[in-house]
Formats: sequence, C-alpha cells, structure tokens
Amino acid sequence: MIRTIETRRYRLTFTEPILGTVPKSREAFSKFVSARTFDADDAYLGHGEDELEMVPEGGSGEAAKETGFYTDEKGIYLLDYQVGGFLREAANVCKDVLGVKALRSKVRNYVFVEPRKIYLAPAPDGRIERPLRAMTMRGPRVTMAVSDYVAAGRSIEIEVTVLPHKELSWELIEGLLDYGKWQGIGQWRSGGFGRFTWERLTNGKPNERER
Repeated sequence: MIRTIETRRYRLTFTEPILGTVPKSREAFSKFVSARTFDADDAYLGHGEDELEMVPEGGSGEAAKETGFYTDEKGIYLLDYQVGGFLREAANVCKDVLGVKALRSKVRNYVFVEPRKIYLAPAPDGRIERPLRAMTMRGPRVTMAVSDYVAAGRSIEIEVTVLPHKELSWELIEGLLDYGKWQGIGQWRSGGFGRFTWERLTNGKPNERER
C-alpha cells in the first residue's frame, strides 16, 4: 500500500472564455478518437467508444466543422484527462525553469486529477467563429471554425492527488497551475482562450493562506 498520498482541492476560475474541443459530428469524433488515442509518450488518453455517448447529437455537413463540450443530463463538462493534459503541457514547457528533468513524464505517472466529469455549466453560453489559415499543397487556404464557449467568470472544482516523489512538491504543482494565467485549457489556447486563475479550497472554501 502506498502511504503519504495527499490530495488537494482547487477551484479554477476562467478569466477568458473556454472553447469546446469535442467534434459535434459523431463521425468526426470517431476519427478524432482514432487519431488521438495516444499522446506523444504513447500514454493512453482514455478516448473510447463509451465516450461517443457523451458527444452531443450531430450529423455531417456543417456540424462536422464545429466543436463543443461533452454533455449529459446535468450539463456540459470537461473530462479529467483534459485538465491532466494541461498539467503535462505546463510541465513540458516549464521543466527547465523548474529544474526537473522529464517533468512531463513524472506528472503523467504521479499526478492525478478527479473527478472524471468536471462540470462547467448547464449549457454553453454561445458560439464563436474564427478563421483558420493553413498552407496546403495547393497554396494558402482559409476556412471557418465554430466552437461553443463558456464565458469568462465560470469556475470548475477539481481534486489533484500526488503520489510520493522526491521531485514533486505541492509548490511545483501549484507553479504548474500558475501557467494557466498565460496558457489555458480548450480550443484556441494560442489566442488566449481558456486562461484561468486558481485557489486552493479547504472544506469547499478558499484557503485564506492561498491565492
């Protein structure tokens, strides 16, 4: 049995709208699953046929170009791996600053996010369109992308569990959460969407000693 496991609870509050990442077309989602089943470290991301049931009903045509959120009768939500993916991305970017080699791999193996479903809102707050530009074999191409969004000011609550590791402290983990001020969660992160701030909770309330 592993001892000295510690779990902390956090509230993440979005300072910019967060855009949905899930293709609304179920056919497009199936292709998304096959393309994204494994990450760069060949670590299983959790996509599977069961997740198809979480995708909003949508057909082909324009719906194939749109993204939204996982959904059920309670509302729209993120899955745990999406927040975990943010932590791994932050670890990869910040490893040299924090002075920990292979930090992304250590976060993947020792840091875990719960719950499985992280509810955002009863429904999206709207949709946003933006142009996507790409260079193809036929020259530059521009197409429109459409995503559901949840407005800034919404919050989610998560639990982070860290298995014992000499190089993984809570100061380091919270430093990775700080990265959310500049690089967020969800679609179009490079455009500043999905940025957030955080606070640690004690018994469901902000800890005054934390930010």
